[in-house]
Amino acid sequence: MVRAQPGRFRVEVLTAGRNADLLIQQALEFKPNAVAIADESQGQKVRDALWEHDIKAYSGADAIAQLVEMDGIDIVLTALVGFAGLRPTMNAIAAGKHIALANKETLVVAGEIVMKAAQEKGVEILPVDSEHSAIFQCLAGELHNPIEKVILTASGGPFRGRDRNSLSGVTKAQALKHPNWEMGAKITIDSASLMNKGLEVIEARWLFDVQAKDIDVVVHPQSIVHSCVQFQDGSIKAQLGLPDMKLPIQYALGYPHRLANDFPRFNFAAYPSLTFEAPDKETFRNLQLAYDALEVGGSAPCVLNAANEVAVAAFLKDEVGFLEMSDVLEHALNSVPHQAKPDLESLFELDAAAREAASSRIKRS
Repeated sequence: MVRAQPGRFRVEVLTAGRNADLLIQQALEFKPNAVAIADESQGQKVRDALWEHDIKAYSGADAIAQLVEMDGIDIVLTALVGFAGLRPTMNAIAAGKHIALANKETLVVAGEIVMKAAQEKGVEILPVDSEHSAIFQCLAGELHNPIEKVILTASGGPFRGRDRNSLSGVTKAQALKHPNWEMGAKITIDSASLMNKGLEVIEARWLFDVQAKDIDVVVHPQSIVHSCVQFQDGSIKAQLGLPDMKLPIQYALGYPHRLANDFPRFNFAAYPSLTFEAPDKETFRNLQLAYDALEVGGSAPCVLNAANEVAVAAFLKDEVGFLEMSDVLEHALNSVPHQAKPDLESLFELDAAAREAASSRIKRS
């Protein structure tokens, strides 16, 4: 996006998890003020590569959480995977930085806390997930029109239409073959299990101030309609486009302006049939578990998210089966004592407890 809009944006800070080579490559291209890599064992490699280019290099999760507070930053694109995105996002909000949010887990875990902090600081939370960006775009100009329903679309993943018997032996290689999107391993597995959509349901509740009963999920295999909003008169607005994350990223960074670009355009003639169907919540239990956690509220979404991160990591290591991931989530939800209104520090304790409960369930399987 920055490369496509020369002169409009400047990269002030870049961060990475473990990929030191890509971080170095991007730092040399975009010349940020500073970079940080979460994996401390890679810190010296990054520092050695960048010191002569006058680019400050840091390592560790604490460094990432602190760098987002720098004075030269106007907007922070939060794209860390999982619970790790919460503290940096909260620090950025506290420092008055607008947030382009691609880390859905931040709102899943601490939606009420995050949105309240953003409101108090006058910070905008601009959604980057394609579904929530679509809803955000559909709501433009509709400030005074109440929402009747939010409709999130889902591709259905690589196992759409399969029953539980046929999923009992699926492999991680099969689960990682998403039909429409190129994403990291964790998000791709979440998409295959429909947990990604469950997390998006919880995220939508906080982003758009709607209740669980007013959030529907519809399976749309072509991934052209990114999501819809239904208003109180029954009218539905939808946002369409090719499955390409560049557009929602650009919309968030350029908001409220739509920036010209040369991205590929959607052509109706190339997609003569757009289809929709209801999700199978019995086969893909994670989606129902997410709705249940949202209804319970309090600490339940935090526990659900932590257990899911552990379950997905175990599945990718062949330590648990595809269908068993739901059992791990359910075990954690039933094992960790519920808190009706946890504060931020309690969420970190709940996250740890849920991970321990999930890990214990995996070891028994």
